[in-house]
Amino acid sequence: MTNRPQFFKTITGQKIPLPIFFPDATRAVLKTLDSEDIKNTHTLGILVNTFHLYNSPGTAVIKLFKGVRNYMNWSGGVISDSGGFQVMSLAKSLGGKNSVTDQGVTFKLDGKKILFTPEMSIKLQLELKTDMVVVLDDFTDPKSTYDEAKISVERTLKWARECKTIFNQLVKKKKLSQQETPYLLGVVQGGQYLDLRQYCTQELVKIGFDGLGYGGWPLKSDGTFNYDVAKVIAQYTPKNYFLYALGIGKPHEIVNLVKIGWNIFDCVLPTRDARHKRLYVAKNKDYSDYEYFVPDKNIYYRDPRSVSEFCDCLLCQKYSRSYLAHLFRIKEMSALRLSTIHNLRFYSKLIETLRPTYSQL
Repeated sequence: MTNRPQFFKTITGQKIPLPIFFPDATRAVLKTLDSEDIKNTHTLGILVNTFHLYNSPGTAVIKLFKGVRNYMNWSGGVISDSGGFQVMSLAKSLGGKNSVTDQGVTFKLDGKKILFTPEMSIKLQLELKTDMVVVLDDFTDPKSTYDEAKISVERTLKWARECKTIFNQLVKKKKLSQQETPYLLGVVQGGQYLDLRQYCTQELVKIGFDGLGYGGWPLKSDGTFNYDVAKVIAQYTPKNYFLYALGIGKPHEIVNLVKIGWNIFDCVLPTRDARHKRLYVAKNKDYSDYEYFVPDKNIYYRDPRSVSEFCDCLLCQKYSRSYLAHLFRIKEMSALRLSTIHNLRFYSKLIETLRPTYSQL
């Protein structure tokens, strides 16, 4: 019997089977869709961006609704990221590496200088009332030397300890029950240096989390996915931890990572690709292979077939390739909605086919 987690439990009492894919609903919305559309694609959870929600509408507004789930009328799972990646990007424009210290990250927002700290990140996320909270980490630049990567790892570990402390204090202060307490995720940094990845993983496990995430840039210099890092993190992570591939979501990458125990994924690809006329199409009913459909060729304007014979989404069940091509040609917004619905259903179907493989690991 496997001791890997089989479910992702929400603070509302749901048990979502693993693995799971969380599309990025950055500002509490998936572009072109409403929450009912998302639900109808059999998507079971979403990811929201802490920094963007802090910026607008503001946590005070979301607090009025008792959490982001109620704010967007969403009944599924929700993960919040730390907000750190966006803050780091803003900090670079303010003062480069000098804006990142052991204390936190300094950046400008609406002309005001703000220090974003591990404590601030955790406090904001708990106001969102999400099901998983991510610690603030120091993103290792893919061009970092070994010594520079080591500094980012040590800072990531320092911030992880601070996040864990403030998280425990706030859970106690808010008197959250076990069910109401979200998961807490640590993030592994270290760039391409496998010994640093191993060290960071082992030290995070000593601090104690519900899961660990693949942090930093996941691609090698040749543009291929760095599975060596994924394997090292998996090897030194307890089997009962979640393994979260942060920002990773190409279909073949998900398939390969599930085989080595990774069980949570998020990515902007399916929704972004949909808006750019790139639809995922399974070549067979078990979704073991896929191709892209781009409705730009003239032949598609007379094509009566559905986009995919193996898909049961709104687009494939109700409309033809010809009609979709027409909608894109006349720049009709419904083309973006239907394409996004299709791509999300492709991902949810893919995940469904992978669950038997994962449960047998």
